[in-house]
Amino acid sequence: MRLLPIRLPACAALLLVATAFPAPLLHAAPVVIYRCTDAGGALTVQNDVPCPKGSREEKRVIDPPPTMPAYRSPPAAVAPRPAAAAVAAPAQPEPEPADPAIADADRLPPPALFQCNTYDNDSYFSEDAEPAPRCVRVPVTGVDGSTDTAAGEACQMVSDQCQRVPDGAACEAWKLRLRQAEAAWKFGRAELAEANQAEYQRIRKAVVESTCGAGAPAQNP
Repeated sequence: MRLLPIRLPACAALLLVATAFPAPLLHAAPVVIYRCTDAGGALTVQNDVPCPKGSREEKRVIDPPPTMPAYRSPPAAVAPRPAAAAVAAPAQPEPEPADPAIADADRLPPPALFQCNTYDNDSYFSEDAEPAPRCVRVPVTGVDGSTDTAAGEACQMVSDQCQRVPDGAACEAWKLRLRQAEAAWKFGRAELAEANQAEYQRIRKAVVESTCGAGAPAQNP
């Protein structure tokens, strides 16, 4: 391809050489550029064709640009793994109601508490000085002296013996009873949990609102 002769200053001619052949027109083989200046000073730039006789010729070889790498589509985005299902935390007891603010001077002694002893030398606390008699099973002996249950069953009514806890030890006894009620609620039989919780709350109220809770924060004793 031959371009029409043009007259350009030297700096403009150099710029023309650099921009005359955009990258898409370059072939894989090197390109030879001829810069021809005739006797009248007209400048001609041409590729692969030498300058005509009588012209001042400048030759430049331009290497083709490196081959662009083949296009590769980006890898498909990997969907994040679903989060593992959270393990349900065990149910916790509902928070206890806040204790009412009671001035120490307005507190009353705790209710009377009795320590009761059973016929088999067990003991427990009770707010009743005379608990109802209980039927205790007793073995039945047949006429032949055997204790086979086929001979029948019988029980004996017994009454527990109770004594009032002294006033000086009442608070310690009530707090011990509160801890026993809490253990029965949290570690007792599941079907009795609701009833045991209500009993625990009742005993706790008697402790924290009495002189047993004086001078201490409103927390479990």
